[in-house]
Amino acid sequence: MSFIQGSKAYQQINIASEVENASPHRLVSMLFEGALRQIAIAKGAVERQDPSSKGTAISKSIAIIGELQGSLQGTEENEVAGNLERLYDYMIRSLTEANIHNSLDKLNEVGNLIIEIKEGWDAIPEDQRNPSRP
Repeated sequence: MSFIQGSKAYQQINIASEVENASPHRLVSMLFEGALRQIAIAKGAVERQDPSSKGTAISKSIAIIGELQGSLQGTEENEVAGNLERLYDYMIRSLTEANIHNSLDKLNEVGNLIIEIKEGWDAIPEDQRNPSRP
């Protein structure tokens, strides 16, 4: 086993362990982190002119945002959930455009939106965290 293979195996075990022990609130935060990581990978791939890696990273980002969107509850009656649903939809469309046009601007825009949402999510006080509403 090479160093890189060993490192990847360790990362997968570490992530699996963290997921297993994470609260629902932390799991959502981890999804935000994963989306940001994939966007950073996509940006690097655009800069290196590596369309395969870019497409893979953007696809993973879209899948993560889709998971966040799918976890929303009460989007019809809850204004915040409804706004997040529309924002996630916008991010997915923007990432698709970024993939088609090699747009660092779109990748940066989506990354900044995710950072803003994540900061708000992480600022929720412990005693007010509701695990059923990301």
